[in-house]
Amino acid sequence: MLNQIKGLHHVTSMAADARTNNAFFTDTLGLRRVKKTVNFDSPDVYHLYYGDETGTPGTVMTYFPFPDMGRGRPGTGEVGTTVFSVPEGALDYWSDRLSARGATGLKAETTFGENRLNFAGPDGDGFALIGVKDDPRAPWTSNGIDADHAIRGFHSVSMRLRDDGATRELLTFMGYETLETRDGVTRLAVPGAAAASVIDLETMPNIARGQQGAGSVHHVAFAVENREKQLEVRKALMDTGHQVTPVIDRDYFWAIYFRTPGGVLFEIATNEPGFDRDEDTAHLGEALKLPQQHKHLRPILEQHLPKLDA
Repeated sequence: MLNQIKGLHHVTSMAADARTNNAFFTDTLGLRRVKKTVNFDSPDVYHLYYGDETGTPGTVMTYFPFPDMGRGRPGTGEVGTTVFSVPEGALDYWSDRLSARGATGLKAETTFGENRLNFAGPDGDGFALIGVKDDPRAPWTSNGIDADHAIRGFHSVSMRLRDDGATRELLTFMGYETLETRDGVTRLAVPGAAAASVIDLETMPNIARGQQGAGSVHHVAFAVENREKQLEVRKALMDTGHQVTPVIDRDYFWAIYFRTPGGVLFEIATNEPGFDRDEDTAHLGEALKLPQQHKHLRPILEQHLPKLDA
């Protein structure tokens, strides 16, 4: 069993409009845009990162906003809900805020003994907030959201699977521990991790496989401290039969990817070097940053990409 994985690093999804996506995460949810760059494979499309002040692993939601992309069809083989942590007692505030800003799918419930508020993003994305007592992470406060209510980072992700057996076995190998099962949902967590450590597996044997599009999660990334730990994880995964990519430099972390038995794309990402490698912390996410191979395209991209509010 591995012990290098420390919980979630980031979650990457797709959207249909960059401006709408940017406004939702920075204005409605109050997260900080910590990086404005482009998709490595499609440089005419933004890659936007939102999180806390510095983009700490376990706080960062990222998006590929493909213009006019059709909506995904929810189903199995994908992440269904991305869940953020807020202070205990803050859910009424968020219900009012989200309702006032036109969010849909608002539903309060209790799962695994935790109070939870479900809601949908602009593209039908599945989100939820969970009230957590004493989350130690410092929030980014902006757009009228104070520290008593602001998002701390991820609580968990929920994966929809036709059968959770192989994925549960994989997560156990990755260092997760099964906590309990309720109503067809199995909860796992990294022992001893303070935050962003929970994975819920929803078993849905009669649901068709999802079709990715706007509002779909592209992949979920797990955090390791550095490249040395990442290589240890890569070797262990390959030794157990998983097809893992070579290490890829993503400028702000190094990444490896592999497809899980349940269909979800996993990434293992390093906590180094971080989002301040090419911008001062005070100005994260302000300038358009380009990967080395796309820097020659700057004049074209600055004309083509839509202008975003700060």
